[in-house]
Amino acid sequence: MKKHMKSIASALLGLTLGLGASAANAQQTLRIGVEGEYAPFNEVDKNGKLKGFDVDIANALCDEMQVKCSFVIQTWDGIIPALISNKYEMIVSSVSMTEKRKAVVAFSKPYYKEHAVFVGPKGKEMAIDGDGLKGKTIGVQTASAYEKMLKEKFPAATAKSYPAVPDHNLDLNNGRLDAVLAARLPMLDWLKTRDGKNFEVKGQAFKDAKYMGEGAGIALRKGDTALMNKVNAALDNILKNGKYDAINNKYFPVSIRP
Repeated sequence: MKKHMKSIASALLGLTLGLGASAANAQQTLRIGVEGEYAPFNEVDKNGKLKGFDVDIANALCDEMQVKCSFVIQTWDGIIPALISNKYEMIVSSVSMTEKRKAVVAFSKPYYKEHAVFVGPKGKEMAIDGDGLKGKTIGVQTASAYEKMLKEKFPAATAKSYPAVPDHNLDLNNGRLDAVLAARLPMLDWLKTRDGKNFEVKGQAFKDAKYMGEGAGIALRKGDTALMNKVNAALDNILKNGKYDAINNKYFPVSIRP
């Protein structure tokens, strides 16, 4: 009888340990905030699938951390407040690391660096300076580094703000704007499309750290130190093992490595 009871106890112990091991090996799900309207970094395709550079980078980081990615689409002006209110654990959505944002969220190491450009109609002269933009209506994204840059660096221009980049591109294409100020790579991508074929970059590209920050970083809530350490380690790994470069080359003709 005792031997039989010992066998049952051993079986139960084995079952308990097995369940514990299964729980320990269960893959954690990490919720990630993304805008979904910023091609080719993040966008929703015609089949409703989220794709882009940011999305691929997030998935690569999740693979390195051995967790599952669960994406949450969030409008740009609410993307940081939603992080703070626990809607997701981090943002991988081309968030420039500015001092203002650093005051409310924590950032990983930069995962890419970008420039700002003005885009306007082909063949139409436009001096990109204070006086040259006087009387010009320039489209920018609401609550973006580009909006702040336009208002402070080019105060003679009239800023018109939009919830998302496709919105100001649509108004530019329809003749409601003289130009837009936005990130270089998405705009170069747009210039290749049917809607963008009659437009061009005006003047030089701007890499002003005051507005663009140190590059784009992954935003987390302040105090999430353990997750931050894992994210930075995963980022280091994909930069070293070739995964980052493979993703970069899938979307861009030039390297945007930090």
